[in-house]
Amino acid sequence: MSFSNFSSLNPEQQQLAGKLATGLDRDQALWLSGFFAGLGSAAGAAVGSLPPMLPSAGKRKLTVLYGSESGNCEKLAGVVAKAAAKHDFKVTIADMSDAKPSDLVKVEHLLVVVSTWGEGDPPDGAVSYYDGFMLDTMPQLPGLTYSVCGLGDTSYEHFCKIGRDFDSRLSELGAVRVYDRVDCDVDFQATFDGWLAGALNAFPEPESVTSTATIHGPVATSVIYDKENPYSSAILQKVVLNGTGSSKEVLHVELSLEGSGLVYEPGDSLGIYPENRASDIAGILAATGLSANARLGDKTLADALRHDYDITTVAPTIIDKYNAIVGNPLLKGLLEAEGRTELKAWIDSRQLIDLLETYPYQNWTAESFTGILRKLTPRLYSIASSLKKHEDEVHLTVAAVRYRTHNRDRTGVASCYLADDLAVGDKVRVFFHHNNNFRLPENDNTPVIMVGPGTGIAPFRAFVEERSARGAKGKNWLVFGDQHFSYDFLYQLEWLDYLEDGTLTDLSLAFSRDQREKIYVQQRLLERGAEIYAWLESGAHLYVCGDASRMAKDVQQALIEIIAEHGGKTPVDAKAYLETLRKAKRYQRDVY
Repeated sequence: MSFSNFSSLNPEQQQLAGKLATGLDRDQALWLSGFFAGLGSAAGAAVGSLPPMLPSAGKRKLTVLYGSESGNCEKLAGVVAKAAAKHDFKVTIADMSDAKPSDLVKVEHLLVVVSTWGEGDPPDGAVSYYDGFMLDTMPQLPGLTYSVCGLGDTSYEHFCKIGRDFDSRLSELGAVRVYDRVDCDVDFQATFDGWLAGALNAFPEPESVTSTATIHGPVATSVIYDKENPYSSAILQKVVLNGTGSSKEVLHVELSLEGSGLVYEPGDSLGIYPENRASDIAGILAATGLSANARLGDKTLADALRHDYDITTVAPTIIDKYNAIVGNPLLKGLLEAEGRTELKAWIDSRQLIDLLETYPYQNWTAESFTGILRKLTPRLYSIASSLKKHEDEVHLTVAAVRYRTHNRDRTGVASCYLADDLAVGDKVRVFFHHNNNFRLPENDNTPVIMVGPGTGIAPFRAFVEERSARGAKGKNWLVFGDQHFSYDFLYQLEWLDYLEDGTLTDLSLAFSRDQREKIYVQQRLLERGAEIYAWLESGAHLYVCGDASRMAKDVQQALIEIIAEHGGKTPVDAKAYLETLRKAKRYQRDVY
């Protein structure tokens, strides 16, 4: 591979290679060339494993097993592998979407990094692995040592359930836990770093090797702009896509990447670091009795609340911390009620300000109050553009979240930050979140079916732009739905142009509120089930983007019914057919 050809590298690797090559003298370049040539001789190594060094006789073998929905666990598995290699392990990375649970009988040391999705579910690609791992037929694992890192979100009831399930099941199967499981919230980096250092040091040393290496902290990364070092991007354009009369407010936002060196692929997401609204900060300060000018480290409290803390989310963990300080007997009753059913009902549609006003407390300090809060984390949005069509730009399709509950107007933190607080020319901190589980087929002749209602249309605008720019010959079928044809047909003129020039082969539309009986995208799929099945049989890739709680489940059920009816299969066999498509990466979902 010539150094100028990055075709086989992902965007992060391209950026790293470009940085590495900058400023090398002749001797350094020659040395680096020889180094990579040596790596090339290990081309037979498994994808995802670390090829640089041949193991010594005493090198320990470590498997890093991950299950990822949005890509975080996949990225962290790579970090684990690099750190473990420096700690004298021979490392293999295993993706639950490809691996078999029974393979664990061959494993000596194991680190598991897995996320919990929705209401206690495994990631999409890990469902089959998880189900097999929990079966009674799973063999015992008495020779295995392990530790587990779970990723989740404390605002959900079943926080890190899948990580807990893997931890307890491994123990049931006779494996030995060498380091306690950690459960990471959305702000996971510090917890993950501590777990990685502790877990790698906990594995027993091989008898023939004495190692003095110790992992003391996070592994350094060599990227220019990332989640920890976001890029300040200028807003180039901001347009409301809905027509007058719509109940929705969907924005098309264009941001500049000029001079950043950042690259992305269709299917990736853009992380946005929001800032809290001034009115929300004022409400929090009034409810707590704290001064905006109170000092919190090197910042004022008002500044810290604007940039650093989540001041809207209320979750059981926050209420636990809150009442440990406040000691309100009524709130204690909610917390101690069996099953916490009353607590869950109270939390529904409420925010932190409701907690502060309903169970007031006036003896806060800036430190004690911020100590109960979560960090303000970035929001991910599916990218709605292709770099091949929009050089040095990235586009988003963002629905401004506005609603009223419990006599109070509410707004989405990130969506309304973009909608209300930022104007063209303003800058916002961003980073790319690469998603290798939502990719166009490599073969441009492959047909694709894209199902994206509402803002789920975003990645498919990127897909179609990319296929058009590449001159792909494969057929493209888009299934889109929203409320009203007249108001909510997002990117209507673009889709009609693509239909006219032949880039878009077919366009199926479902506008739910234009007739008495509501019509959704899954019904359009069922209506044309024979054609859907024929496309799948011809090798088509099928993509779904949008709401996970209802739409994605309804679409999946429709697909199973289509495969059963038009493929002459039982429901069980139809589900297995769809699972085969998923494992072959011909059925991919980006749901939220």
